Amino acid sequence: MHLTKAQNDCIILYIMKKELTTKQQTFLDHLVQTGGDPKEAAKLAGYSENGHWQVVHALKNEIIDLASNILAQSAPKAAMKLVDIMESNSPIPQANIRVQAAQTILDRTGLGKQERLDVSHKVEGGLFILPAKEEIVINGDTTENE
Repeated sequence: MHLTKAQNDCIILYIMKKELTTKQQTFLDHLVQTGGDPKEAAKLAGYSENGHWQVVHALKNEIIDLASNILAQSAPKAAMKLVDIMESNSPIPQANIRVQAAQTILDRTGLGKQERLDVSHKVEGGLFILPAKEEIVINGDTTENE
């Protein structure tokens, strides 16, 4: 997926919740531009050849936010694709795969099928309270059987 510079900047600005170094910010910019390739993004940002592991670990939450924002930006397109496929009178190549991809995006952004659980309970009757137990003492002789 290729985003415009404006879309990329919008996504990056949204996730800047904590102070990032210039190198970390550059990594996030390149992560979008490389189509999500962390190794290539780290290389372009100036990290060592295997430095992508450390930067991914350090920016885990920002990367997750970035992915979530990319899906959110794709949600309207996914919704339109579902409608286009539904209204099309001509065969659409790979329609099932496209529908599944669109549904997945909508599900992950919270717009998919939602399950609702009805938790209502009708109470009948009331509470029955028993009186306190009283100790009963039985006096008697004990006999042993032989």
